[in-house]
Amino acid sequence: MNIEIHKYRLDFRFEAGTSRGVMTSKDSYFLKLFDSDNPEIFGIGECGPLAGLSPDLSWNLQSAIEDCVNDVLELKEINIENIPEIVSSNYPALRFALETAVLDLKNGGRRVLFENDFTNSKMSIPINGLVWMGDKSLMLSRIKKKIEAGFDCIKIKIGAINFDEEIELLRYIRKEYSKDRITIRLDANGAFKPEDALHILNRLSKFDIHSIEQPIMAGNWEAMRKICEKSVIPIALDEELIGIDNTDIKVQLLESIKPAFIVLKPTLLGGFQQTEEWINHAEERSIGWWITSALESNIGLNAIAQFTGNYKVQLPQGLGTGQLFHNNISSPLIIENGFLLHDRKNSWNLSNLD
Repeated sequence: MNIEIHKYRLDFRFEAGTSRGVMTSKDSYFLKLFDSDNPEIFGIGECGPLAGLSPDLSWNLQSAIEDCVNDVLELKEINIENIPEIVSSNYPALRFALETAVLDLKNGGRRVLFENDFTNSKMSIPINGLVWMGDKSLMLSRIKKKIEAGFDCIKIKIGAINFDEEIELLRYIRKEYSKDRITIRLDANGAFKPEDALHILNRLSKFDIHSIEQPIMAGNWEAMRKICEKSVIPIALDEELIGIDNTDIKVQLLESIKPAFIVLKPTLLGGFQQTEEWINHAEERSIGWWITSALESNIGLNAIAQFTGNYKVQLPQGLGTGQLFHNNISSPLIIENGFLLHDRKNSWNLSNLD
């Protein structure tokens, strides 16, 4: 086996604001995996850790990448089962990248990791329209554009601007569109204090909110349990899942907190095997879920969308991030009227990575 690493900086089309700060660019590492005897056929995966969220950046990612390269070079063959031995669970984004590259290579290096109706262009995936933080007028403009583009589920990041202005945004949407026309999801990214959360959620509930992600910071299971128990708005866990790859702890978390939903980001969870395990545990406990990309390029997004295509999803998924970067990788992925499609007539262009 042979492997190459390509570092690539993705540049946002705008300042992407969350309660954790503003991003203008992010770095990804692309793993190119191939047989030395046949280098034209290769698999590619994306390691795109997020600052402030990905465990990868709490450790020595550069050293882990070098170790991964050295380990792969010693192998005659690589399988999904080998990955935990090659990459520590401290590096979920790197695990995701290697898993993606292995699946791609095993399927002929066609960027088709899973054969399903999505990859065969026979079905599309409903997605939410993501509205990033900004001042009130900018967010209002973004909300209008998403609705005009055909999205009937809008996800709004809150917690960074004045709360009364956020209330006004929600009041505008509900004045123009009923809950039957537009579904509103909120994402707080842990912005609220535990002692304030229920009061804030009660105020937000007047606007027929579908759910809110991570109202308080991750790690306080007891406070989150009480919020899930008493909140009028269904709670979705997001950051709470990061860093947990032990099966028993996954079960303990779900049974202790009892959320309405969990939000699954394969880049932050350690790949598809970990994501599938979370789905199985959630469904056994009647907990809803959806899958979300984590600001990957189209290479990572393509892998996540194809994995999502293995399921008969009903809820809109969080897979609309491919439009965020002005130097993204050209791919068969397109968005039409709130749906993500894999158009096999469109080809990949990896020349940016050369």
